Amino acid sequence: MWQDFKEFASQGNVLDLAVAVIIGATFSNIVSSLVDDIMMPLVGLLLGGISFEGLKFSLGDATIKYGVFIQNVVDFVIIAFSIFLFIRLLNKFRKAQDEVEINEQTELLTEIRDLLKK
Repeated sequence: MWQDFKEFASQGNVLDLAVAVIIGATFSNIVSSLVDDIMMPLVGLLLGGISFEGLKFSLGDATIKYGVFIQNVVDFVIIAFSIFLFIRLLNKFRKAQDEVEINEQTELLTEIRDLLKK
């Protein structure tokens, strides 16, 4: 059983997943800082200095903190949009690299064809 576990843990997919989780957590910190420290103060200025987190109302003994919910929704939208832009940028780089590889392959195949004709 220990040998099976070692083989499983040493497979590339598990290691790739571990790296992805670590990078994802770090990226999450960066995006959270972007939202909390840069975007939300600007949104607060645009809204006249209103902080979403302070918005609440009382209903009997219960306090409904709807501002925290609004803040979380705004955070989610900004984070999702940031990830979308990041993935979009990566896809553009991949597409450009794929086009270069296809052009190189086409050139090589053309040279091979021309050599075979001779």
